[in-house]
Amino acid sequence: MQPNFNTSTWWLNSLNETLSYLKVDNLGLSSDNAAVRLQQFGANQFAIRKTKPIWRQIITKFRNPLILLLLFASGVSAFMGEISNFLIITVLVFFSVLLDFFQEHKAEKSAESLRHSVSIRTTVVRDGNKISSPVAQIVPGDVVLLSAGDMIPADGRVLDANDFFVKQALLTGETYPIEKKPGELNSEANDITNASNAVFMGTTVISGSAKILIVNTGLNTAMGTIAENLSKTPPPTSFEVGTEKFGSLIMRMTVLLVLFVLLVNAILLKPWLDSFLFAVALAVGLTPELLPMVISITLSRGAMMMAKKKVIVKQLSSIQNLGSMDTLCTDKTGTLTEAKIKLEKHVNLNGEVSHRVLELAFLNSYFETGLKSPLDEAILEHDEISVEQWTKIDEVPFDFERRRVSVLINHSENKKRILVVKGAPEEIIQLCTHYETDNKTTKTIDSNALEKIRSIYTALEMEGFRVLGIAWREETIEHNHAVVSDETELTLSGFAAFLDPPKESAKSALSALNDIGVSVKIITGDSELVSQHVCSELKIPILGVLTGKDIDKMEDTALQVKAENTNLFCRMNPSQKNRIILALKQRGHVVGYLGDGVNDAPSLHSADIGLSVDTAVDVAKEAADMILLDHDLHVLYEGVMEGRRTFGNIMKYIMMGTSSNFGNMFSMAGAALFLPFLPMLPTQILLNNFLYDLSEVPIPLDKVDQEELKAPRIMDIGFIRNFMLTIGPISSAFDFLTFYVMLIILNANEALFQTGWFVESLCTQVLVIFIIRTKGNPIKSMPNRILAIVSLSVAGIGAFLPFTSVGSYFGLVPPPMEFYAILALMVVIYLAVVESAKRIFYYIHDKKMKPMRQGS
Repeated sequence: MQPNFNTSTWWLNSLNETLSYLKVDNLGLSSDNAAVRLQQFGANQFAIRKTKPIWRQIITKFRNPLILLLLFASGVSAFMGEISNFLIITVLVFFSVLLDFFQEHKAEKSAESLRHSVSIRTTVVRDGNKISSPVAQIVPGDVVLLSAGDMIPADGRVLDANDFFVKQALLTGETYPIEKKPGELNSEANDITNASNAVFMGTTVISGSAKILIVNTGLNTAMGTIAENLSKTPPPTSFEVGTEKFGSLIMRMTVLLVLFVLLVNAILLKPWLDSFLFAVALAVGLTPELLPMVISITLSRGAMMMAKKKVIVKQLSSIQNLGSMDTLCTDKTGTLTEAKIKLEKHVNLNGEVSHRVLELAFLNSYFETGLKSPLDEAILEHDEISVEQWTKIDEVPFDFERRRVSVLINHSENKKRILVVKGAPEEIIQLCTHYETDNKTTKTIDSNALEKIRSIYTALEMEGFRVLGIAWREETIEHNHAVVSDETELTLSGFAAFLDPPKESAKSALSALNDIGVSVKIITGDSELVSQHVCSELKIPILGVLTGKDIDKMEDTALQVKAENTNLFCRMNPSQKNRIILALKQRGHVVGYLGDGVNDAPSLHSADIGLSVDTAVDVAKEAADMILLDHDLHVLYEGVMEGRRTFGNIMKYIMMGTSSNFGNMFSMAGAALFLPFLPMLPTQILLNNFLYDLSEVPIPLDKVDQEELKAPRIMDIGFIRNFMLTIGPISSAFDFLTFYVMLIILNANEALFQTGWFVESLCTQVLVIFIIRTKGNPIKSMPNRILAIVSLSVAGIGAFLPFTSVGSYFGLVPPPMEFYAILALMVVIYLAVVESAKRIFYYIHDKKMKPMRQGS
């Protein structure tokens, strides 16, 4: 290796220095040499999310405060000799953690497999032969052949070029292609924008062809630096923040109740060991220890269901984020339209069909060596146009500043040379001094003619056509090169009009998304008139329109207000797209972004939920949280609904667990004030809690009411707390009623009291599942069959347990039959009261939320 080789601005080194540094010539590598270099330098790819060792991924899962609290409780139980409790909690914790890890690891493997199946390939010279190779296997020293339409696979030096123009806006922000050619540069060209002899990974070849010597691959490329920036850990999602806050809430309540019980028992001079065990059991009883496992199973089941609906989930927590999404930003082409562009009209300046316009457009597209756009492909379908008498002399490639392309061609018979120009109507018209009439004579463009010309192409755009202006100029001076300055004093021939029809499925999908509270904002590079026509075809009401120029004039705060009330953004570049995403997030929206291009990566990373498709470029798929196997909004709609079902079942467990557990544990803490004995033995609390948890294991299989799926939801800790404080005291009230029945009516001793409350608390908190699991009428909203069978079975086991030897092991004794009669009446009244309280709670909550929804 050359010790004085400049690795940071490697394009400034001479070609000989570069070849010497890479220890190659300019003829390409052998297969054996390439294999050695692949081992040395690694694959030519970069992972936005760095892969941690498996043991570190597993340890990370233990940072959840609920997990830490459970492990502490299990440790104390082991220390106090409660080995069975220690084993139960430990097994549950490790099972839920490993399940969570396994499912996320499996999803990532599926996404990785997908990436390999759609990997980009390039043409490389190996052993003197041109072969097609996956981009990931390109190594420093390889010689790669590129042509129009190719994506550049790595950073490299240009060895040979022919009209070679590259679009590198992703790296430099330049909106137009740059010509690349071989040669040496002076020391002033120390920036990528000046590196005219070098190409960079991820940029695109617009026109021409070239031979490239690869210098850097993978993370050593300029694109690799961007990938490293994208790999920064994004802020926690609403779901992650919600679960952490919930864990902290439970932990604070647990500590307060435990300290209260210990203080009361100490004042009453009760045995400290029994008191401590009771307090620990109380902590375990209050903690929803199955929550991590329920979340893991529910999210995993959601991921499997979404896979069946053609959505690959890369990260399990993104399922809930998709369900919470209230704003979707998407492009128009391919999502709302068919992306099958057809040349519908070729008209002169009278609006009549013109063969002359079609011929000029065909000649331009045929001889253009640049990237063939869908518009070119639509023109070239008209193969009835003959090009035999024409030969190409030169061209001025398309760029995004000029927004046009020119070809200089020569007719073999009359030797006439003409420059044919095709491009954006407004750009072409500015360059024209004359226009063509029906009989091919030309007239000067005056103000009246200009107004008529503009009215023609404006009318076409209003009908939804994408329009190109077609112009020409006869060259009287023979020269072999076409340059930008030649594009003056043109004669306008007419317009070519293209139609990209709206998708039949898009209208119903948009309507369905709107019905479930997801507003769709269209961000496109097309003109306002074309985009507005597509919206009208799809019955999309246009709330407001902003163009890229409008956004450039706005401060971020002004954009936040405007973006809120705008749903059509036209003529947008990548940086403007990203500003829109960030502005909507600042307004409190949960934003999804659907993109498939290299330039979409920043927006995909900025959005709450990044969505891409399996045909997208690697960078877009890496930045996305989910990958759609079908570019259809109906697929996305199904994904949103599955995300909401998943979130709904997680919330069921949280709401049932917190309200029932809080009520029972509050009752236990209160009973410690006046009872001369423990209201329930520590082992009985743990058994009660275990049986209750068992009844809730099938929750991930449960149905979710349609009403719960109508609007996006986030994990609202205030809502959970208020629900707990509403339903929990009702549970406590019936617990104290049970105390009265046991002590006064049945004159129970210590063992019978503890048995009666054990049975009552288990029955009430298990059967109340059928009330709390639905916001509506529990009779009309039928639970999943497995959930119903398991819950009723657990309640039956709890009632029958005192008559078994297992029950006696836990200190339970058979209650009298009148107890069960009283219990049945109490359970019916309890469920009726909870149902009434639930309806009042939701009525007040919905009434409070209605003005907020209307305001948003």
